[in-house]
Amino acid sequence: MHVRDLIQFLGELSENNNRAWFVMNKPRYDILRAEFLELVTKLIGDLAKFDPEVADCNPKKALFRINRDIRFSNDKSPYKTYFSAAITASGLKKPSQGGGPAYYFHIDAEGKLLIAGGEYMPPADRLKKIREHVVADAPGFSKVLKTKRFKERYGDLQEEGKLMRPPKGFDVDAPHVEYLKLKSFIAWTETPIAKTIPDDLGKELVAGFKDAYPLVAWLRQAK
Repeated sequence: MHVRDLIQFLGELSENNNRAWFVMNKPRYDILRAEFLELVTKLIGDLAKFDPEVADCNPKKALFRINRDIRFSNDKSPYKTYFSAAITASGLKKPSQGGGPAYYFHIDAEGKLLIAGGEYMPPADRLKKIREHVVADAPGFSKVLKTKRFKERYGDLQEEGKLMRPPKGFDVDAPHVEYLKLKSFIAWTETPIAKTIPDDLGKELVAGFKDAYPLVAWLRQAK
């Protein structure tokens, strides 16, 4: 994958986020998209070596579209300024579709690489099951968070959208009550790579996902 070319393309797109510019530069996009698909295809094979459940994930379906959904947004820019993909055991990448825990990454116009693992903003019924699993398997959840490689890379779960009080149906004295307030059960790390692009981006991604595997595996048990 020509990462430097991708970052340059995305940077130009962020300054010219309109259909006319995109159409003129579609050949560049097509080449980069094909390279990105090749990266994700290999990535799925490498992930399957330690997480066999993702082996059948369709790489084409793992890629997110570059077109933005602008129906309910004040920002009418038609295109995303990042390339992204989510690899799941179900093959469904969106939480609203019941995709479940995912390995996610994106590269943006600023040259930042984000690597993540877990579930971002799952629907209410799924979030309730995860919270119930936290209470039912408090020791297992603690073990995930204390895993050495997980802590070293991710530190902790993200707190975006965290509630002020425990959700309805959960006591203030419940195990891990602060985590029960979360709306997402996901960890991520963001690294600037524009100037120091990894020699092997695929290897870097696999390492990050392997460190997130304990969380992904634990979340799959929430049923």
